Amino acid sequence: MRRGFRRGMRRAFAAEVPPILQQASQLMGAGDYDSAAAAYEQLAQAAEGRNGPRAPIFFIHAGRARFLAGQSAQGMAHLKHGLDLFAARGQWGELHRAGQRAAQELNARGFEAEAREVESYLAASLPSAFTPPAVQAPARRPLLPTHCPFCGGTVRPDEVEWLDEVTAECSYCGSPVRGGD
Repeated sequence: MRRGFRRGMRRAFAAEVPPILQQASQLMGAGDYDSAAAAYEQLAQAAEGRNGPRAPIFFIHAGRARFLAGQSAQGMAHLKHGLDLFAARGQWGELHRAGQRAAQELNARGFEAEAREVESYLAASLPSAFTPPAVQAPARRPLLPTHCPFCGGTVRPDEVEWLDEVTAECSYCGSPVRGGD
């Protein structure tokens, strides 16, 4: 019953995606990384000010956009701040997953020193008792759209929270995203 109520609440608020989040996603897709970073920074600061659950995600996306805009120092600062927020909240799984993805992407883009810095950060920040979840064979899930229909954010099937067998939650805005075969 509780999960059904939560899902119903998500559906009720799904249409209330801030226009700036839609704009940030569109700017990223168009390759205007500097403007996208500014939009994500605005979202991140507002979310952090109200202790919103998406603040770390927005800081990480602001950092990614700054890296893509060629501003690696600002990108690293935002990335670390987002990771710091996960750590401060004790969200170890999210910290590990976001840090690993960031390090992989930084390596792929030629930012090896920054990737090592993120890996060192993870090693120092994660509790010694933390063990990453075992990699399991993926369950047969329906194919999700590549972008959220509400905010335009990228939907990654390996990173979303599945609400049921065919519905996942958008990491950006929290809207339910239904898959199909």
